[in-house]
Amino acid sequence: MRILIQLRHSPVLEAAASSPESPGPLTAGFGDTAPGFSLDSSYEPVLLPTPTADEPGADPFAYAQAVNFSLQPEAATYIVRGEISDAQINHSVQAITAANPDVVGVFSDPVIERCICPERAIGTHKNVATVLGVKKLAAKGLTGRGVPVAVVDSGINKAHLQTRGQNPSIDTGRSWSPRGVTTKPGRHPVDHGTMCAFDVGIAAPKAKLLDYALLLSSRPGRTVMSGFLSDAVAGYGKLLRFIRAQPAGRRRLVVNNSWGMFSPAWDFPIGHPGNYSNNPAHPFNVIVASLEREGADILFAAGNCGRECPDGRCEFKGHQRPICGANSHPSVLSVAGIDHRKRRIGYSSQGPGRLAAAKPDISAYTAFKGSLVYPGGDGGTSAACPVAAGVIAAIRTKYPPSKVSPAALRSVVYKTADDLGGTGYDHNYGWGAIEPVALAEAVAVAARAKPA
Repeated sequence: MRILIQLRHSPVLEAAASSPESPGPLTAGFGDTAPGFSLDSSYEPVLLPTPTADEPGADPFAYAQAVNFSLQPEAATYIVRGEISDAQINHSVQAITAANPDVVGVFSDPVIERCICPERAIGTHKNVATVLGVKKLAAKGLTGRGVPVAVVDSGINKAHLQTRGQNPSIDTGRSWSPRGVTTKPGRHPVDHGTMCAFDVGIAAPKAKLLDYALLLSSRPGRTVMSGFLSDAVAGYGKLLRFIRAQPAGRRRLVVNNSWGMFSPAWDFPIGHPGNYSNNPAHPFNVIVASLEREGADILFAAGNCGRECPDGRCEFKGHQRPICGANSHPSVLSVAGIDHRKRRIGYSSQGPGRLAAAKPDISAYTAFKGSLVYPGGDGGTSAACPVAAGVIAAIRTKYPPSKVSPAALRSVVYKTADDLGGTGYDHNYGWGAIEPVALAEAVAVAARAKPA
């Protein structure tokens, strides 16, 4: 089983986390006291912000309230990666904690996979552009021009997008891939990430794409289009550096995540301190919250474990809630799937979510011919998520987080949605279908109303 280990500050970890050229963390301190344990010295330690609540005694992991984050090296902690024997999980975790007094916690590092579903397309991306009101957004100057959109996925192939009539700007210098990936940003194999990039471009053709090839991480026994959550922790560490390097008043970053966890078997059980799916203190859930607090708009696919026709990979049984972990985070937009006629797609996961019960948040469009990456069309909540991310990027063209915070923008998304289920919120559609033109008008009002 792969694991993440949270460690207190040390000069060695600080140096390794701050310099990509530095060697991996030393194994000293663990010794042979943890049977079946090995530390991955190729994994760059990731600086993890420390959450602190505004009010004394309040829970710092209750992200719906006011939470601040410290990134001072000596106040924060560091994440490293290792592996333990499946046969001795509990004993190994206890031994790791006992062997090194700097260990704060040991957490699961589950497999994560794309949220694509083979299906018959219903219409094309042109139908989606029409129902989104893309021409009206463009007339308002809302094209995503210059807005960074991180496509955290399997990599982008720009040449393929050009054959489909798009010519996106890709910031290769600020893109990222896990170690071992040999292809370059913008020139990765044509696959899932290229589809997501195309779908972002429906509403935000002028966005600046960051190619984060998370799902191309290589390791024995798995296939392309899956990764480990530790790779996402590393990628988000880079995004945190990216957004903090921008002037506070001009920060903009939209992050698309069309992937999730399909099997609880890769996680520690619910209630275990190292659990991911239900645990706001898991390092990835912490770094997601900290990135949003810095001004990023983060979107996650709700997943394809809907009751009518769940993806065959789904291993959530009975009343287990499939929208889990960061896909259910209170600081993100969790996106369900509908067709361009605003009918729910049966595989789209229903709520309630685990970290926040009111998930999914919103519905966006899927099941259409667009990128032509897959014969059946752009599908799954994998496609719905970047369609919504493109809308958010379009809005950010003129309204950065300094004018309308990510939390405030999510609130306006809810209020302007086209209610598709029962009156108000429901666990099938969230607040309803995203309505970009109404959203743009409401955000303009909210931006003018913000005190100077």
